[in-house]
Amino acid sequence: MTSTCNIDYQALLKPSQNAYNLIDEMRDFAPFPDDIAAQEMTKRDHLARALLQQETSLQSGQFAALADLIQKTAPDMCWRDIYTPPPQAKNKDAYEFSNRLGCYSLIGKDAPYSSDTLRLFIVYMPANLHYPWHTHPAEEIYLVISGSAIFKRQNHLDEPLQEGQTMFHQSQQPHAIITKDEPLLSLVAWRNHLDTPPILVEGIS
Repeated sequence: MTSTCNIDYQALLKPSQNAYNLIDEMRDFAPFPDDIAAQEMTKRDHLARALLQQETSLQSGQFAALADLIQKTAPDMCWRDIYTPPPQAKNKDAYEFSNRLGCYSLIGKDAPYSSDTLRLFIVYMPANLHYPWHTHPAEEIYLVISGSAIFKRQNHLDEPLQEGQTMFHQSQQPHAIITKDEPLLSLVAWRNHLDTPPILVEGIS
């Protein structure tokens, strides 16, 4: 069930912008957009929203206030169903992870703000979750706000990331993410090919 939201989204946008601009790699990826416009949004619930609000392991230092705000405003966002198995999918269990993968857009489609130059997402993964190999035409950068995860890119060594660290994914570069004993909370930005969704990629180990 959906309903229109009536909260002050500036309270979330401003600290997200501050976190973005604090990190060199984010600013080098793309300037924070100057064409942001407020737009109507309808909130949508997701299992990951409840998991995020119940989360007690989101330890953060310089981004602690932002992490806390993301938890508090979780019910007022339009949570996304990123992956659903197509009718012809033989292994629908491969999509089970998406029930616990949390994502919503702060700038973009189904978001409180729009921009023609950038998409900005909040991504939450609870502990012990495997986000399988996937790809998309948009270039992407992750900024870890809280927690940690192992970031995997095809033909690269695995890289564990913690708060304040970033990971860049090229266009159509297969990548995956694994959390271990703690969750992951990230700001994720896209540039170019902004409206083509990701797809899962099989056959990569």
